[in-house]
Amino acid sequence: MLAPGSEAKRASAWLNLGVESLRMYPAFIHELRAETGFDVEFSICGCTVMDSIPESVAMHRAAGVRVEQKAEGAFYPDEALTDPVALLRTLRYAAKSRGVTIEHGSLTEVQAEQYRAVVIAAGAWSNSVRVTVAGEGLALPESTPVKGHLIGFQMRKGLLSSFLRKDHTYVLQRSDGLVIAGTTEEFVGFDTSVEFAACDAIHRRAAEIVPALAAAEPSRRWIGFRPGPELPDGPVMQRVEQTNVWLAYGHYRNGILLTPVTAERISSEIAAAL
Repeated sequence: MLAPGSEAKRASAWLNLGVESLRMYPAFIHELRAETGFDVEFSICGCTVMDSIPESVAMHRAAGVRVEQKAEGAFYPDEALTDPVALLRTLRYAAKSRGVTIEHGSLTEVQAEQYRAVVIAAGAWSNSVRVTVAGEGLALPESTPVKGHLIGFQMRKGLLSSFLRKDHTYVLQRSDGLVIAGTTEEFVGFDTSVEFAACDAIHRRAAEIVPALAAAEPSRRWIGFRPGPELPDGPVMQRVEQTNVWLAYGHYRNGILLTPVTAERISSEIAAAL
């Protein structure tokens, strides 16, 4: 979900960054499609917040977010969806086509002086990487895994025209009919187990939003790790003092949304410094 307005509960750096990044998305996707020919299932479908409050709507409008008041709730017409798996696959293909070598493996230490520039962007695992400059380890900001459960239902296509939110629950639909509902927030380290009780709780909440889900059986149950904690000033996007090391992590629930603005800021800083 690319949803800076409906996601934000208060005015913050997160909201401002999200609005900026969402505005960059159409051009970002156009460039990816033109270069790769791949579809990342990007669509501006809008989001309906079913339990919105006037104060939040006013705050969002003040931040430049379009909001329409409808009978079913506050509608955010500019909010969008994309498939994160397809987006990552497409970005990887585009990088390789530009001559980037991608290696797979476990990395525990980086000696920064061996490279012109180093970017630590390992999500929830970021500060488990030891980064040294001239043999001295750098102190990196904390990155904590925040586990979240999700469930999926294979439903008829076109069941939902926009994605929906109510309290801490959201429901969205992919173009192939897959309906995804989430989520939980659990501070349990890198525990990869899927708990059926958590999934059942999501199912009950999702059925309150989309009654057709009440009789449906989830076809998928899975978890992911958000890179937390949610910092008051937004994600970690900075150069480490005057070294050749940059940090780009801690995006919490907004990693995909903030992809364009993060890439633009980090790459611009590196280009200016080298």
